[in-house]
Amino acid sequence: MTSSEDKTPKAPTPTPSDSSSLGDGIPLPQKAEEVREWMRSRHIDEVECVVPDIVGIARGKAMPASKFSGLNPTYLPTSIFFQTITGAYIEMEDRQDFMMERDIQLVPDLSTVRSVPWANDPTVQVIHDLYTLEGEPVELAPRNVLRRVIGGFEAMGWNAVVAPELEFYLTKRNSDPDYPLEPPIGRSGRQSVGRQAYSIAAVDEYDRIIEDIYDFAEAQGLEIDTVIQEGGAGQLEINLIHGNPLDLADQIFVFKRLIREAAFRHDCYATFMAKPMDNEPGSAMHIHQSVVDAKTGANVFSNEDGEPSELFYHFLGGQQTYLPDVMSILAPYVNSYRRLLAGDSAPINLEWSIDNRSVGLRIPNSSPKNRRIENRLVGADTNPYLAIAASLACGLLGIINKDKPKPQLQHHAHHMPFSLPRSVHHSLGRLEKNEQLHDLLGPDFVTIYSQIKLHESEEFNQVISPWEREHLLLTV
Repeated sequence: MTSSEDKTPKAPTPTPSDSSSLGDGIPLPQKAEEVREWMRSRHIDEVECVVPDIVGIARGKAMPASKFSGLNPTYLPTSIFFQTITGAYIEMEDRQDFMMERDIQLVPDLSTVRSVPWANDPTVQVIHDLYTLEGEPVELAPRNVLRRVIGGFEAMGWNAVVAPELEFYLTKRNSDPDYPLEPPIGRSGRQSVGRQAYSIAAVDEYDRIIEDIYDFAEAQGLEIDTVIQEGGAGQLEINLIHGNPLDLADQIFVFKRLIREAAFRHDCYATFMAKPMDNEPGSAMHIHQSVVDAKTGANVFSNEDGEPSELFYHFLGGQQTYLPDVMSILAPYVNSYRRLLAGDSAPINLEWSIDNRSVGLRIPNSSPKNRRIENRLVGADTNPYLAIAASLACGLLGIINKDKPKPQLQHHAHHMPFSLPRSVHHSLGRLEKNEQLHDLLGPDFVTIYSQIKLHESEEFNQVISPWEREHLLLTV
């Protein structure tokens, strides 16, 4: 019988991006034989071998640099993809192949080597790809879900391009989950107040945390476009440079940990909950999307005369038609739907309009070369790989089916009828019926993801909330 080592897949030759360095301009190793010398010359002590799981948590192993540099196979059980956000495991008695917890192989993507600047000893982290012992990509792995969708565009001779905008809150430390979150104390000695969008003074309140975010990002070779104060108390937004969807998803995956570590240094929390505080706006991860010709780099959303193309309208039509079917991915938790409220800053429908932030699908003012569609539905709490994959898949499906959008909305949409799923259950029901999306995202992935979300929803239903105790205890 052939050993598993004989079938170890070779890591694809990395395509370095702007993020594939440690911020000092020194090229990363591109071949296995270069790794040992690269680690030795930089005095690296430890390597974190990480993979994003279904909910976007980093799983993996830490090992001495000397062991990693040998690039010998390392393994994890398939059960890392069966855990809910609470750590509970789902059970699927009808799928014994899932429940046998077979080993899967971790293969390093050397283009993702990044320092861990908050570690005590010289440490790097490397995002890994996952393969079966037979050398096949693991369908459940979020990076592979996104690759599957990217491949759909590549099969048509195109490249998808995205630019995420990530919102988050800084809060006081909170060790009691029954106690509401509060904004942290800023440098003025006072708590931040809400509705200070774009205020430079509000950003300056937390300048020490932001400086650490910049420093950590530079050390990890990550480029920030802008940092702004959002509408909530202690709410910030980081915008990233547009690029390859997988690279941008990797960056968001790394940024979430980076931002949390910067906050810890200053005795506060950074949270990516969609709705962490009452009476404050929620946090989103808006995704700007475009498609370019793989050979020419021309934006296929624009005709030669600069007008929007048929492909632009089909992609837009696909977003309007199918995004409700993937809302369980874009809004994955009970808390996610608390962000999507009528009259607030988050969209409640999928109208589209040019330069109109009240709609779910905004077309920013831009030149024909930069024409793009901004999906404003996505919450900051989502897994970035899955959210980007799901959003792009809906646009691709619109192109395949030649879907057409509704007419452009000419006024604000905040008080229009709610036209999105209102719960995870509702959205999962729609996803179950859309077999074309199963094919694009992967049938096994859809099955496991749906089971995880149903399990989480059932767990939540067992919790008695403060609202129930306050209003029902002595009243009903």
